Amino acid sequence: MRKPLIAGNWKMNMTPTEAKTFIANFINQNLDSDIEVAVIPPFVDLEIISREIKGTKIKLGAQNMCWEDNGAYTGEISPLMLKEIGVEYVIIGHSERRGYFKEDDTMLNLKMKACQKHGLKPILCVGETLEEREKGMTLDRIGYELTEDLKDITLKELVIAYEPIWAIGTGKNASPEDAQAVIEYIRKKADELLGIGEDIRILYGGSVKSDNIKGFMAREGIDGALVGGASLKVDEFTRIVNFKEV
Repeated sequence: MRKPLIAGNWKMNMTPTEAKTFIANFINQNLDSDIEVAVIPPFVDLEIISREIKGTKIKLGAQNMCWEDNGAYTGEISPLMLKEIGVEYVIIGHSERRGYFKEDDTMLNLKMKACQKHGLKPILCVGETLEEREKGMTLDRIGYELTEDLKDITLKELVIAYEPIWAIGTGKNASPEDAQAVIEYIRKKADELLGIGEDIRILYGGSVKSDNIKGFMAREGIDGALVGGASLKVDEFTRIVNFKEV
């Protein structure tokens, strides 16, 4: 049985001082023990969060990483660095990385292979633009991304996040029905490529909040959420984790 995962992607928010205050408050919340929770802060906050969550069930994730272990890659962070400070999850291919920083599927495939090599669990993000959605190209776009990003991958433990680009940070979100339909396709495609579709957790991401999370989680096949802005407030993120009580 797949355990639901709620992961909070802080993006480029939270100074180290703010991160320490947040996590000190968050670990004292009464969180649903049936939900796996991950916090994914900026790189400068990782070591602080790692120390603070030690002894709790909260998992630590990174927002990105290089595909190389070390070398002349100014500004990059290696998987070895992440492993040493207790990182378990790494976001790969977030639309903001694909869009703003021009990360293509060849690069993302290398990052997936680095996760595989070092035992890190990738949260692979896929999703379509509004133009692609309106042209009926959603499944074509996602199928291409999955095929390229998962090439020569034999990972047995990974997470895929369906994040429609038009819903990220816009206040808009796909309906639970639409999200479920795309996630069903992702699961079938992942099974075709890896043979483990039923074991992979697939999350929805895109303007997830406490007032809509329950609708998504009620849909079969949706195994959790990758939460952006709503994960920056302790009370709101707690309500999202405890969606069964909402």
